[in-house]
Amino acid sequence: MSTLELKQVTKTFGATKVIHGIDLAINHGEFIVFVGPSGCGKSTLLRMIAGLEPVSTGAVEIDKAVVNDVPAAERGLAMVFQSYALYPHMSVRQNLSFGLENLKTPKPEIERRVAEAARMLRMEKLLERRPGQLSGGQRQRVAIGRAVVREPKIFLFDEPLSNLDAELRVQMRVEIGNLHQRLGNTMIYVTHDQVEAMTMADRIAVLKDGRLEQFGKPLDLYNRPANLFVAGFIGSPRMNFLSGKIAAVRNSSVDVALDAGGTVTVPCAADGALAGAPVKLGVRPEHIRLTDGKEADVKLSVTLTEQLGGESYLHGALSSDEALSVRLAGQTQVKRGDAVGLMLADPALRYLFNGETGKAFPPLA
Repeated sequence: MSTLELKQVTKTFGATKVIHGIDLAINHGEFIVFVGPSGCGKSTLLRMIAGLEPVSTGAVEIDKAVVNDVPAAERGLAMVFQSYALYPHMSVRQNLSFGLENLKTPKPEIERRVAEAARMLRMEKLLERRPGQLSGGQRQRVAIGRAVVREPKIFLFDEPLSNLDAELRVQMRVEIGNLHQRLGNTMIYVTHDQVEAMTMADRIAVLKDGRLEQFGKPLDLYNRPANLFVAGFIGSPRMNFLSGKIAAVRNSSVDVALDAGGTVTVPCAADGALAGAPVKLGVRPEHIRLTDGKEADVKLSVTLTEQLGGESYLHGALSSDEALSVRLAGQTQVKRGDAVGLMLADPALRYLFNGETGKAFPPLA
């Protein structure tokens, strides 16, 4: 069993606090993804888990034991870096075995582990090559293989695919997912790419400015975002946000008067005292459809049409000058300069956020 728990972990560089009291409990065998924009603290948090950065306050626990003062080499973890960090003068075989040799691992055991990692990652024919003779994807396999041979309790990945092209990233995502299934180890993966997070994670930790915004299963974050930031970060294209005010509060819904014109209903729980309060209505691009003027909730002046064959994207502005994007199935005849009527999703697919705090209104029980 390899569990990890962070208890009120903080990190300060001089007078600047970059990690603000993170609490996380990660179970054995989970694939956890830390996601967020550049500079949000996700790599710093990973380095504190690894022991490469000291914790300012709080505790890092591995298998219920506090490891704050345990050196990185003794924590039983293995880390895969964005830069691969391979020794260019060594062969693939030597890169894989070097760490084990430093640990005085018996030679037969080193050979067994190297052979097993090479087989698992389909590198048997690459063992005598040097990193300069490998493609980017092959070098990344070697970096992962070097972690695998250590047989760690927990794998740590720091944006390992960011140097690869789009097609290869998709392939490597599948390979890392398959590796996780085969090994069953706990894995923690850092990325700024929310598509990677959604497709790979058992649970996602969304970070912003060193704070944990939400932690949960991918579809829970997608379907029940805790606030405006999570709603806008999870999902591609991002969720649309329209400004408005609460026009009426009912037993099981709220009427919102939009700045762009019209009034829409959102099923949610709200206090009647909030009538007149500013809010943000959230609607995902795939939950909007074209309609004629009589049914339209809002009208969009189209500034860009993207035709991808199997789907189309409309981008434009509302009468309130707010930007809005629409994702349509198939192909469309709508072109730049057109004005189109839109229906803003089924009421159950609308989201409402407090205009001042950004917090989501609670859904109906």
